[in-house]
Amino acid sequence: MELIQPDFGLLFWMLVSFGILLIVLKKYAWKPILSAIRERERTIQGRLDIARKAKKELAEIEFGNERIMALAKTERANIIKEAQQKKNEIIKEAKEEAKQQADKIMEDTRKKIEHQKEEAMEDIKNQISVISVDIAEKIIKQQLSGDKEQRDYIKELVDQVEIN
Repeated sequence: MELIQPDFGLLFWMLVSFGILLIVLKKYAWKPILSAIRERERTIQGRLDIARKAKKELAEIEFGNERIMALAKTERANIIKEAQQKKNEIIKEAKEEAKQQADKIMEDTRKKIEHQKEEAMEDIKNQISVISVDIAEKIIKQQLSGDKEQRDYIKELVDQVEIN
């Protein structure tokens, strides 16, 4: 039961030893503990400041990235629009060039056909003149007595002649 009810002497020495412990702790341990706590507090505060600064920079970077993405989208749209215009110009130029070439080919073909037609007409004229000379020669060779015989003979010669 003595442990439950301490007497005055025990209580006195406990207080004296506790006071000495406090004085020793205050003199040797309290300052290093407090300085370690303050240092830890400064470190934590510094890291919090760095985290806030990093968060702010990240927000600025994200905003910058959004601006860059918007600019990139605008630039991409402009490039696509430019490419479409260039494509349309190239197609238009190609169509015009093809039309000019087709017109030139058609004109050359018309000229060739006209030239061949003229050659054919010249050839037909030459053949007609040869045939006329042949007919005239045959008429002159034959001595005919009357108009009726001449007409019959000319008719017969015309029927005999084959046109090529």
